[in-house]
Amino acid sequence: MGFIYFLLGLLPIIWLIVALIVLKMPTFKAAMGSLAVAILLALFVWKLPFMNVLTATLEGFANAAWPIILVIIAAMFTYNLTLKTGAMEVIKHMLSSVTNDKRILILILAWCFGGFMEGMAGFGTAIAIPAGMLYAMGFDPIFSCLVCLIANGVPTAFGSIGIPTVTLAGLVGLENTTLSFYTAIQLAPFILLCPILIVMATGKGFKALKGVLPVTLASGISFLIPTIIIGNFVGAELAVVVGSVCSLLVTILMGSKVKPDPQYEMEKKDKQPLVVKECVKAWSPFICIFVFLLLTSKLVAPVNSALSQFSSAVQIYCGQNPNTLTFAWINTPGIWIFLSAFIGGKIQGASLNDFVSVFVSTLKQMKATMITMCSVLGCAKVMGYAGMIAAIADFAIGVTGPLYPIVAPWIGALGCFVTGSGTSSGVFFGAVQASAAQALHANTYWIVALNSMGVAAGKMLSPQSIAIALSAVQKEGQDSKLLAKILPYGVLFLILMSIYAFVGAKIL
Repeated sequence: MGFIYFLLGLLPIIWLIVALIVLKMPTFKAAMGSLAVAILLALFVWKLPFMNVLTATLEGFANAAWPIILVIIAAMFTYNLTLKTGAMEVIKHMLSSVTNDKRILILILAWCFGGFMEGMAGFGTAIAIPAGMLYAMGFDPIFSCLVCLIANGVPTAFGSIGIPTVTLAGLVGLENTTLSFYTAIQLAPFILLCPILIVMATGKGFKALKGVLPVTLASGISFLIPTIIIGNFVGAELAVVVGSVCSLLVTILMGSKVKPDPQYEMEKKDKQPLVVKECVKAWSPFICIFVFLLLTSKLVAPVNSALSQFSSAVQIYCGQNPNTLTFAWINTPGIWIFLSAFIGGKIQGASLNDFVSVFVSTLKQMKATMITMCSVLGCAKVMGYAGMIAAIADFAIGVTGPLYPIVAPWIGALGCFVTGSGTSSGVFFGAVQASAAQALHANTYWIVALNSMGVAAGKMLSPQSIAIALSAVQKEGQDSKLLAKILPYGVLFLILMSIYAFVGAKIL
C-alpha cells in the first residue's frame, strides 16, 4: 500500500510535469490543474473533510498573497519603473564602459549584474537583461544565453528579495537566518566555480583564465563572503543583493586594471561620458531598498522590534494541528520595496501618471504568476494536511535510507526544472525534505537546504529559463541547441552537489 499511496501522492506533481512538458500548457493553468488534482485526492482518497480541504486551500492562498505576491509585484514594479524613466539604460551604460576585455565584461554583466537583478527582481530578468546586453554588444547570441544561464542558477535561492528561502523557511517552520546560512554554505563551492566556468566558456577552456584568474577568483570570493554573512545575520532578503554588489565593485575595480588580451579584446565604441549625478539617480531605488531592508532587519533590533508589533497571527485551517500564519503589515520586504520605488521614481522624475501606468502594466504582466503562486501554495497546503507529503517522504526514505541526501538535490532540481521557479520547488518538496530529515534524525536545516542547492542546477536547465534567454537574443526556437550546451554544466553541478550533500549530512 505504501507504494500506491506514494504514487497517488505524487499525482499533483506528475500532472504538473506532464502539463508543462508534454501538453505545453501555460504554467498558471498547469498549477491550477495540480491544485484540482490535490483537492480531489484529499477528498476521495485521504478522506479529508470538505471544510478542511477548503481552509487548507485558503491558507495557501493567504500565504501566497502576503508576503510572496506582494514582494513579486513590488520588485517587478521597481524594475519596470526604471525602464520607464530610462534609469536602466544608464545602469547598462555604466557597466559596459568599464573595460573592453570580453572576459571581464562577461563577469560584470552575466555574473555580477545578473546576480543583482536576480536578488532584486528575479523572474527571468536576471537572464533576459544581461543576455540581451551581451548580444547587443556583439557577442554570439547562443553564447550570451549560455553564460547567463550558468550565472543565474546559484543566486536563485535568494532571488526576488529572498522569496524562495523565506517561503521555504516559513512553510516547514524553520528560522530564516539559519536556513539562509546553511543554503549559502551549501552553495559556496558553486559560487566560486561559476565565474571560472563563465570565463572558461568565453575562451573554450582553461586558457581563457590566463591574465584574469585573480579577478575571476576575487569575483567569486567577494560574492560568497557577504552572502554568507548577510544570510546568517540579516536573512535571505539581502544575501545575494549585497553579495552581487560587492562582487560588482571588486570585479570593476580589479578588472579595470587588467590589460586586455588582444585575443579577447573588443573594438572600442565612442560613448557618452558618465555623469555621477545621473548614475546616483539611476541606482536610487535600489539604494533605498538596501537601506530600508537593512535598517528594519534584526541587525537594528530596536527598529525591528518596534515594527514587529504591527502584525496579526491567524489560524485558517480548521482541522487538527493548524499552522499559525503571521502577517507583518509594515515590516515586510514588499512594503519597503514599494516605498523605495516611489522615492527612487520621484528622484528620477517619474510623474503620477508614470507610477499609475507602470503599476497597472505590472499587475497585468504578473497576473499569471500570481495565479501560479496561489495555486502551488494551495496545492502544497492541501498535500501537507491530507498526508500526501508524508506518504511521499516515507516511501522515499524507505527506498534510499541513509543515502537519501544524495538524491535530495535532484528532487529540488526536478521541481525547479519543471516549474522554472525556486520558490515553487521549495513549496512542492520542502516538506518532503523536512520529513526525510526527521525520519533519518539528520540535521533538518542541512537536508531542507539541499532542495535550494538543487534548484541552482534545475534553474539553468529549465525550459522556461532557456526560452526566456533565447527570446532576449531573438533566437526563439533554438531551445534544443541551447539545452545541449547547458546540459553538461547542469549535470556536473548535480553530481558535485550529491557528493557534497552526502558528506555534509555525515559530518553534521
